Amino acid sequence: MSTRSAFVVASYCLSVTMALGANIDPTLEPSTDLTDLPLEQLMSIEVTSVAKQAQPLSQAAAAIFVISQEDIRRSGATSIPETLRMVPGLQVARLDANKWAISARGFNERFANKLLVLIDGRTVYTPLFSGVYWDVQDTLLEDVDRIEVIRGPGATLWGANAVNGVINIITKKVKDTQGALLVAGAGTEERGSVGMRYGMELSRNTHMRVYGKFFARDDQATPTGDPATDHWNQARSGMRIDHTTDRGNQFTLQGDYYTGRIHDRLTTPTLTAPFFNTSDNSGQVTGGNLLGRWTHTLSPTSSYTLQLYYDRSERNAVQLAEKRDIADIDFQYNFSLGDRHHLLWGLGYRFTNDQLVSSSTIVVTPYSRLLNLWSSFIQDEITLVPKTVALTIGTKVEHNDLTGFVVQPNARLRWTPTPRQTLWTAVSRAVRTPSRAEDDMRINQATQPPSPATSGLPVLASVFGNRAYGNENTLAYEAGYRTQLTETLSLDIATYYNSVKDLRTFEQGPIRLETSPTPVHLLAPFNIANRLRAETYGIEVAVEWRPVEWWRIQPSYTYLHMNLYTDRTTDRTANAATGQSPTHQASLRSLMSLPHNFEIDLWGRYVDRLTTPQIPSYFNLDVRIGWRPSKQLELSLVGQTLLDSHRPEYREALISTAPTEIQRSVYGKVTWHF
Repeated sequence: MSTRSAFVVASYCLSVTMALGANIDPTLEPSTDLTDLPLEQLMSIEVTSVAKQAQPLSQAAAAIFVISQEDIRRSGATSIPETLRMVPGLQVARLDANKWAISARGFNERFANKLLVLIDGRTVYTPLFSGVYWDVQDTLLEDVDRIEVIRGPGATLWGANAVNGVINIITKKVKDTQGALLVAGAGTEERGSVGMRYGMELSRNTHMRVYGKFFARDDQATPTGDPATDHWNQARSGMRIDHTTDRGNQFTLQGDYYTGRIHDRLTTPTLTAPFFNTSDNSGQVTGGNLLGRWTHTLSPTSSYTLQLYYDRSERNAVQLAEKRDIADIDFQYNFSLGDRHHLLWGLGYRFTNDQLVSSSTIVVTPYSRLLNLWSSFIQDEITLVPKTVALTIGTKVEHNDLTGFVVQPNARLRWTPTPRQTLWTAVSRAVRTPSRAEDDMRINQATQPPSPATSGLPVLASVFGNRAYGNENTLAYEAGYRTQLTETLSLDIATYYNSVKDLRTFEQGPIRLETSPTPVHLLAPFNIANRLRAETYGIEVAVEWRPVEWWRIQPSYTYLHMNLYTDRTTDRTANAATGQSPTHQASLRSLMSLPHNFEIDLWGRYVDRLTTPQIPSYFNLDVRIGWRPSKQLELSLVGQTLLDSHRPEYREALISTAPTEIQRSVYGKVTWHF
């Protein structure tokens, strides 16, 4: 979709929304200011990602951080990846206008593969590289209820690939988004954005909302400050219907559709002089999904849920074109057994089929492949001492077409000595299963010009997938302490030690003559294998302090240490992972609610240097000034990356995109409920 046609669609949707919203009471949508909530109430907000059912945050036996709608609104973030920078223990680096590297507790890169991401229970992880295409994960940010981020394994409930963390993005219930909403913004990097939503009551128990949004973002910068030709635009629309019955049934039907165009500058190897080619490229991304969920409550301690979804995505890029279909069905049942046991079990099945079109740089064989995943899990929360000590044990068993059966057990112990204190510890085994790329892909990475040592032939270095590639295995030990020290001060500390085996390496094979592609050349193959071990450990600290009623201060700190053991590998780059994630990270947010409905929010961050992509350490400052002249209208001015005109955050090694730096930006935004 072109920028012009997207604006036409957006304008049409806006007209419809304004027409529909003419008779709606704008006060129907609640706007909770968390600065008004006492800390004790904040600690009691319910989360669902740790136990796969609702429980108070203070009772969660895991390193969990919750980003609320209020946090998102006052952060000035314009995308989901930007909101994740708030989370201690998470490494978020922006590569260019449309690419991010995001991971938890190490092993960060653009194709990070140890983090599971869900939107309303739908897995957005791609089997192509066991990671996430962040450029297509979006929704209307004003409709996000909260983002729950678990650092550490969540595999017992969520399955393989939830190794170092789980990000669960949860949107608001439809009845909480009644009426019309219009959001529009523009600035130096944010060329223009518009979003609209309309929520309505179809009957006493049935509510529906529809939304649409569009954005166009400008180029970031090269190291010399020139445009990096990586601009990006995308249009998205969706709907959700919630229905409840008097007999304890809840139904949800929701879906999204998106289309957009991404740009970047790539360097690809060639077998003739000058032996590389740099070009500006663009690609089209399109996709949609449909999800249905039925929850039936049998009693106050018993319910079951059935969920189905279908996801279709297409990506037409120069280096690789992909079409993918995913269908998923999931059932879970929870009930109490006596006074001490609360059991949760479930069954699941996922089907994925892809069609991949190769290029001269990336070759995939076979063209299409169908993969099945079967799963089951069981978990028991055992009350050892009522209201004080609880033990949770469980395991997930999966069977996939690539490596067969996978077992991922977990045990968590929670001790609540007082209502304001929780100590917890956990031991977990988590597995990352191979991706389609690691099985079937060849990537031509670089060429070496002819020389007497190579008999006058160019040398092509290529990475080859390996169908004997196995699972990566992690054994994680965690402990944490969460407390409300005073009426105005809370503290959350988590520490961990991970032992990781069978990590990916690139083992060099014998150099051989290759005649295709032409001209004749020498091939230096690097075969994927499981020959690396690692230990990681660290500490994550988050504090919430309210020195006065109108002021929130949120400091956080992350320390990460990695040891890699390369005694079994010939891969000279195997140590690179130690330099891909910062050792130290610190964040300080200040949110002030001033008289006459003015808000001033400051966000400073420090990120330690990266040694492998050679990224210097940096300080960052974002500032947001907001004003609410009425309950329906909000005006805000946001400045991001204010301390530098442009600076690098990460550089990709596997696919040679041009070095790009993130620019200082300023934008204005209007939010109108009507």
